[in-house]
Amino acid sequence: MKDRNRSRSRTPKVYPRITHPLVRDTKNGELRRATWDEALDRAAGGFARTTGAHGPDAFGMFSCARSTNEMNYVAQKFTRVVIGTNNVDSCNRTCHAPSVAGLSAAFGSGGGTSSYQEVEDTDLIVMWGSNARFAHPIFFQHVLKGIHNGARMYAIDPRRTSTAEWADRWLGLNVGTDIPLAHAVAREIIHAGLANTAFIERATSGYEEYAAEVEPWTLTVAEQVTGVPADAIRELAHAYATAERAQLCWTLGITEHHNATDNVRALINLSLLTGHVGRHGSGLQPLRGQNNVQGGGDMGAIPNRLPGFQDILEPATRAKFEASWNTVIQPRYGLNLTEMLDAIERGRLKAVYCIGENPAQSEADCEHTIQRLKMLDHLVVQDIFLTKTAELADVVLPASASWCESDGTATNSERRVQRVRKAVSPPGEARDDIAIICDLAARLGHNWKYADSEEVWNELRAVSPDHYGMTYARLEEHQGIQWPCPSEDRLEPTYLHARLWEKDPAKRGMPAPFGPVKHSPPVDLLDEQYPIRLTTGRRLDSYNTGVQSSGFASPLRRGENIELSPEDAAAYGIAHGEEVRIASRRGEVTAPAWIDPGLRPGLAFMTMHFPDEVDTNQLTIEATCPIAGTAEYKATAVRVEKLAVASWT
Repeated sequence: MKDRNRSRSRTPKVYPRITHPLVRDTKNGELRRATWDEALDRAAGGFARTTGAHGPDAFGMFSCARSTNEMNYVAQKFTRVVIGTNNVDSCNRTCHAPSVAGLSAAFGSGGGTSSYQEVEDTDLIVMWGSNARFAHPIFFQHVLKGIHNGARMYAIDPRRTSTAEWADRWLGLNVGTDIPLAHAVAREIIHAGLANTAFIERATSGYEEYAAEVEPWTLTVAEQVTGVPADAIRELAHAYATAERAQLCWTLGITEHHNATDNVRALINLSLLTGHVGRHGSGLQPLRGQNNVQGGGDMGAIPNRLPGFQDILEPATRAKFEASWNTVIQPRYGLNLTEMLDAIERGRLKAVYCIGENPAQSEADCEHTIQRLKMLDHLVVQDIFLTKTAELADVVLPASASWCESDGTATNSERRVQRVRKAVSPPGEARDDIAIICDLAARLGHNWKYADSEEVWNELRAVSPDHYGMTYARLEEHQGIQWPCPSEDRLEPTYLHARLWEKDPAKRGMPAPFGPVKHSPPVDLLDEQYPIRLTTGRRLDSYNTGVQSSGFASPLRRGENIELSPEDAAAYGIAHGEEVRIASRRGEVTAPAWIDPGLRPGLAFMTMHFPDEVDTNQLTIEATCPIAGTAEYKATAVRVEKLAVASWT
């Protein structure tokens, strides 16, 4: 008989739209259709039983980075007011939580420091760990305009990506060596006398300790560790330090590592060393992948911040929200998504309300995640598709597609809040997310009434100074406004932290600290059994776990492959298109091989876009950043094997 792995269909699964509530049948264990009243009663009853028996911290909320700011505001309010816990998080934990942590540590604010327009006006663009042409195509249009206007671009990436093809120079570093490369750039800047000493002395702290940390990383040592030629490191250092204006941009190539926050701090250090922050055209750009991952955090759908990115540990901040919400807020941080999954396994977290997220397929070592979700006493999923996570739920609530079936706002990577307008009604019995949450709140003793999304937004504006000046009318008038916007009478500069350039110490405020960090290699070590480094990312034609993008065709889509270098393909005797087995220390999958000359020997590439056909996250490792909780998706050790020759019996 023919080998099943080699003959199976690679047609992506198309997920059906959920148009009516579903509940788990108590007799046969299957999901069945239910009325809204039955589903809401079942959902609320499960939450009440769980918190009644185990306390509020047995509950966790997974909020949605694709939904509106208003939905995220109400979701985190439900968690803190109705349930009484700070256990709320979203997919920012999977991607840019390290960016938020690093930027907050340096500047007190977790947003990117520049606008998209500024990348068009800058003199130098550094794309570090970012294939923005595929992963952030809208932002990349601004990059192309910047290049057209005369900006030089450097691409730093283990792969010679589509983005790198536009660069003046590509620096192909070894996976997980970003800190050594950043340190070597810094050392060269210092030794060449190119550091902005006036800015360092006036606006920063901790320089001496930082300079000592980078001192061992000579160009020669860095070349040996990173694989980047010394002359390329020197060229980047001089170009960045001498540019009048420079934009340093990064994405998941920096943040999806076990030491991700340290990676981010290493890049921020370069901006402090050169003064490339707090000025028009000079700044730091963490590029967000989903339409509202920035907004979800801004709205407080994270365990350590209240709406407006206000710290839960500040007594005055809690008092303000407690007065507004007529509640008591726990004076401690909640669990992030990674910690919640661990708490499920340890029996501490018993119930989850999952809105628009699909952790069963998006989390590293996904089989482990599925096992954990099955341990829950009560799982409620609110979504537009019957995802693999929804298939595990006790109650499934059909929601609205926020981009076309809801009113509200969303916040992009440049901190720009923009209106979202309802164009069509949800199909069947599907309902608006905020209405669903409010119905659950009512069943749990909190009678919330919002006439529309604007009323939710105005409640947010009343408690968030950064958003106070953003009325719906002004958002429409200006076609979006960047935060901070504390006044209805003016707009702030498009860039953050101009205070660092003030001569008056009182106006300058707290200095931005350098963050000395040390190199820490990938956790999943290469050896004779697992000799290839697998890194992951996105392709232009597909989106995340494919739940949304698999329902439409694309002429670019070729399904999942493992991309190999020509040298590795030849060494293993693997032909283009041949089905192969990919194994890690956690699992194995099969996929066709794709020969990519942009890869160096020893490096392979896959995506998570087709988990129903090739579940890449069965391979990835759960090693996480201790500060941000983000997993090391970018550095898995694997082996690639030819399959047995197909035979007939």
